[in-house]
Amino acid sequence: MIAYPFGVGKIRTRVLEAGKGSRALVFLHGLGARADRWRENLEPLAAAGYHCYALDLPGHGFADKGADFPYGVPGYAGFAREFMEQAGIAEAGLIGTSLGGHIAASLACERPELVRALVLVGSTGLAPVGVEACRAIGQNIRDTTRDGIARKLAYVLSDRSLITEKWVEEEYRINNSPGSAEAFARLSEYATTAGLDRDVVGPRLEGLAGSIPILLVWGADDAVVPQAVGEEARAALKGSRLVTIRRAGHLPYLEKSREFNAAVLDFLSGAMR
Repeated sequence: MIAYPFGVGKIRTRVLEAGKGSRALVFLHGLGARADRWRENLEPLAAAGYHCYALDLPGHGFADKGADFPYGVPGYAGFAREFMEQAGIAEAGLIGTSLGGHIAASLACERPELVRALVLVGSTGLAPVGVEACRAIGQNIRDTTRDGIARKLAYVLSDRSLITEKWVEEEYRINNSPGSAEAFARLSEYATTAGLDRDVVGPRLEGLAGSIPILLVWGADDAVVPQAVGEEARAALKGSRLVTIRRAGHLPYLEKSREFNAAVLDFLSGAMR
């Protein structure tokens, strides 16, 4: 796996890349995370013959931060599309978690010809969460203290033993780097004003079910987006598959990477031959 800076329009981001060939996979992280959350997935999928890319979304990780970006699902979907164009990726399987799944689904609805398959992991955006939940998410985004970061990691993980002082410190430093406060303020405003619910894509995605293969992956212990959301999406998205990973929370790709990778590879063997 290699890592390098990459320009997407006026935004500089970081890309992690593994593998080669035309069967591209683009990985999209969730809110407050970054590309290397996919570190346990990129090389195993590349070893199976896929060309894998994970990128930092604006305002996150080592990407440009600050207020000069249209923060929200539509802006991020446009960013992912422009990344694919500039990287020479004609079509790809999109693998997104939480907000990254929302972004991937939005891009699929806007430009279905770019998307060969969708893997949505504990995804937001499949159904409205309500005003109060949007406000809570908006408030949570702004808390980048060490204690706040530790609480957020405990909330998204089933296995709290994975949370180390080193991980908390790294998250703290990255999420308090120059421009982060401005970026998270904009994201907080987007969430607090119910932007997540305005940009729900579940009903639109139903129209694509059957033309784009869809895999839904949920941690059985997901406290952020409950498994019931995945079950409802499975019923609504005709032809989709739902895989539930036991003893995993909102980050099954990280907590139970072997099970996650096996489920994704099984799905892709039919979806991206």
